[in-house]
Amino acid sequence: MSQVVRVGVVGLGYWGPNLARNFDAEPGCELRWCCDSDSDTLERFSRTYRGTRLTARLDDLLEDPELDAVALATPVSSHAELATRVLGADKHCFVEKPLAQSVADAERAVEAAERSGRILMVGHLLEYHPGVRKLKQIVDEGELGRIHYIYSNRLNLGQLRADENALWSLGAHDVSVVLYLADEEPSEFAAYGECYMREGIEDVVFAFLRFPSGVCAHLHLSWLDPHKERRFTVVGSQRMATFDDMDIERKVTVWDKGFDEKAESYGEYITRSGDVWSPRVPNHEPLRLECNHFLTSIRSGRPPLSDGISGVRVVRVLSALQDALNLSRARAAVAPPVA
Repeated sequence: MSQVVRVGVVGLGYWGPNLARNFDAEPGCELRWCCDSDSDTLERFSRTYRGTRLTARLDDLLEDPELDAVALATPVSSHAELATRVLGADKHCFVEKPLAQSVADAERAVEAAERSGRILMVGHLLEYHPGVRKLKQIVDEGELGRIHYIYSNRLNLGQLRADENALWSLGAHDVSVVLYLADEEPSEFAAYGECYMREGIEDVVFAFLRFPSGVCAHLHLSWLDPHKERRFTVVGSQRMATFDDMDIERKVTVWDKGFDEKAESYGEYITRSGDVWSPRVPNHEPLRLECNHFLTSIRSGRPPLSDGISGVRVVRVLSALQDALNLSRARAAVAPPVA
């Protein structure tokens, strides 16, 4: 393959325009196609990307022998089916998170990638965020000691969705980061949520994960909150650290806080509160880094960080949490009223 990678973007609603903008700006990348079923959207794009072909038919992209890759930013329910079609047409495929709405569908997409020998990458954007990468480095280098637990807050008074709940929409981000930091899959799941704004669609979810190593994780996900938070906290045996995406200047902060055993006594501990510092985090757009990573994987043939197998892991955890959420709702429905 030549060094120029020709990419088509499918789905120009909320997130697709951001993908188109970044692929168009990447050196050595040609934004060859933009695809959407809405004619007014295509008309707007024709004024911005004059050298890009526009269509409402995915088949136009799949039948183009010079197109190397397709990026899917379509509704979640279509991800697995469309990814399988793209890979079956011998195109590399980038698909927004989550890879699918079921483990079986996610696995089918991975099998299609294996058959075709093409790259399948899932848009777990935060794994490419410089702040999350720095937090991962701090954890892996043992700066925090042995990790005890991780928790995340992804809150906002945000857009309500009709096709997915807060777990699948917001939790896909946080589950991918927790798995990235813990470097293992959980063995225990619990979840509780409520449908305050739309019947049957949880707009607030509290989820719990326990890992074989003993690490625990807690996720607070909500579209119904006065605070806008996008934060992860990692608590270790020696230090603690946070990644706060809403903090402009201090994306990552390390806290030298914890418990030290008293030297003069056995089994007693005292609290320690030492220095607090923020390491330098590059100010690069995460989506630009993610798109560049996809192109690099295509050129090198090496699997991306968030490959199809990673996508299946995230879907497996989301599915298990959804099962736990359904169970907790069923129990609440049959619980006797409080006297």
